[in-house]
Amino acid sequence: MWYWHGMGPGRWMMMIAFWTVVILLVIWATRSTTRHGQRDEDSALRVLDDRLARGEIEREDYEERRRVLESHR
Repeated sequence: MWYWHGMGPGRWMMMIAFWTVVILLVIWATRSTTRHGQRDEDSALRVLDDRLARGEIEREDYEERRRVLESHR
């Protein structure tokens, strides 16, 4: 028998399927958390742009806050 520790072909397939699912879940979780952080930054910049457009903050305050937000990327 050339199967690892006497495992039959059915068990090999189950092991491969299990590890494939585990790896795909790790990739999905990593990508979803990374994208979520980027969306938060984009929405913060959008709010900042809106506040400047409505005249709620001055240009200097806007530029300082934008620099702070962009430095956290």
